[in-house]
Amino acid sequence: MVVIAATNNEGKLREIRAILNDYKIDSLKDRNISIDVVEDQDTFLGNAIKKAQEIYNITHEDVIADDSGLCINALDGFPGVLTHRFLGEEATDEMRNNYLIEKTNKCTNRSAKVICYIVYYNGKETIVGEGILNGYISKKRRGLNGFGFDEIFELHNGKTLAELTSNEKNEVSARALALKDLKRKLAKN
Repeated sequence: MVVIAATNNEGKLREIRAILNDYKIDSLKDRNISIDVVEDQDTFLGNAIKKAQEIYNITHEDVIADDSGLCINALDGFPGVLTHRFLGEEATDEMRNNYLIEKTNKCTNRSAKVICYIVYYNGKETIVGEGILNGYISKKRRGLNGFGFDEIFELHNGKTLAELTSNEKNEVSARALALKDLKRKLAKN
């Protein structure tokens, strides 16, 4: 079965392909689709559904789409659905991560969670996978194996997501948990 992943993010594609290995996963680039769906919904789930439906309306093929983000407890869940955009579209991961470290350095509670929703949509039904990973914001960026906020999200074992191997990360990340949840639900259908 072929499924289009509504992303061109290579890191996400690697995770998706590794976990949904029973499916052939095509990226938007593989299909010569050049669209950046505006993530303007109030929730991660809302953004994931919107992306899946918009790509389906172009391709009329099965689609999976995700949205995820970092929610820092001491900052009332910030950056939340704005995780990738809170410093503007041109900001780099390094800029965002440095900003979040600076904001949380004054906090005694550094706890945070990553929330991820993965949506499968085939034009008729929507199947949702959910993953939540609890951890902390580290005091400095650490690790080289990751993207986004992986280098500042510290697990209970003291390692950041970026200090894990790809296989280790595919066992514990919020996206991995959401993909595994979705995979179980797809198998039941």
